Amino acid sequence: MTNIYNFSAGPAVLPKEVLAQAAAEMLDWNGSGMSVMEMSHRGPEFISIYRAAERDLRELLAVPDNYKILFMQGGGLSQNAVIPMNLVGGADSTIDFVQTGSWSGKSIKEAARYARVNVAASAKDNGYTFVPPQSEWKLTPGAAYLHLCTNETIDGVEIDFVPTAQGGTTLVADMSSHILSRPVDVSKYGVIFGGAQKNIGPAGVTVVIVREDLLGKALPFCPSAFDFKNVADNESMYNTPPTYGIYIAGLVFQWLKRQGGVAEMERRNKEKAALLYAALDADDFYQNRVLPPYRSRMNVPFYLRDESKNEAFLAGAKARGLLQLKGHKSVGGMRASIYNAMPIEGVQALVDYLNEFAGR
Repeated sequence: MTNIYNFSAGPAVLPKEVLAQAAAEMLDWNGSGMSVMEMSHRGPEFISIYRAAERDLRELLAVPDNYKILFMQGGGLSQNAVIPMNLVGGADSTIDFVQTGSWSGKSIKEAARYARVNVAASAKDNGYTFVPPQSEWKLTPGAAYLHLCTNETIDGVEIDFVPTAQGGTTLVADMSSHILSRPVDVSKYGVIFGGAQKNIGPAGVTVVIVREDLLGKALPFCPSAFDFKNVADNESMYNTPPTYGIYIAGLVFQWLKRQGGVAEMERRNKEKAALLYAALDADDFYQNRVLPPYRSRMNVPFYLRDESKNEAFLAGAKARGLLQLKGHKSVGGMRASIYNAMPIEGVQALVDYLNEFAGR
């Protein structure tokens, strides 16, 4: 039987061990007589699941004690509104952005509804092929915060450094598509957020890590369910949380710990990315347009030089069990997302196909 490898950008591949455990526990979790989907979110069974997930994520990312971990709904995209409503303080505030791809562009557009925005630097005119050097960023003194998308899922650009903000300006990072793929110094950021459906679990959960001194500053019109303080004070249960998604996320966190944690994930991800980029760079049959220092380890967009072969490429890939390689509709081409749960065998299978299709 052909092995199946899912290269979707999200919802994305999950560890098989996690799916097998969830299947085994579907009808009866831990002798409770209930599926997790049937449990009261305030009952002792689910509270134990929630607290284990929060504890394990705190351990995996070494989250300091003065940060709250929130499990929210609405997806990473909704945080483009939720965060300014919690942090700007008023419409006369300015938010700085570094525009490195499609997702930071969406963040800029949404934030402009709540405050002034300053695009401190942008790679848009260059086709999102690099991260503008910090020396060229035109930051605003006293900005409410500086927003970055540290891994652009569509464009395949990754920021692998912690920027220096002016005068203690709060750093906010959308880490949706590379959270838990590498160690991160959480203490350097005011807020880190990410949709679950890349490296954490199923769609429907958004993880927010927020420094405690930033709580309690929500704008008057911020919906109460999106007020970080309300969510934190109620252990993510101000409203009914996405219980099953949190349960799966907790299983993923346990799986990550068994694998050796985030440091081991980074080692594996470097190996997988190097293998794939080497195949794409072997000759001019394929093209990755991102400059090498800024290439994502998670999301690898690429193009066939002869785009008339695109459909044949995708059909051949599917026949070999290499699924969901079509690029995002806004940029075309192909994209291979190689998150934590993608084994190196899957990347090797893709590389073998790339070489075969190119006639190497």
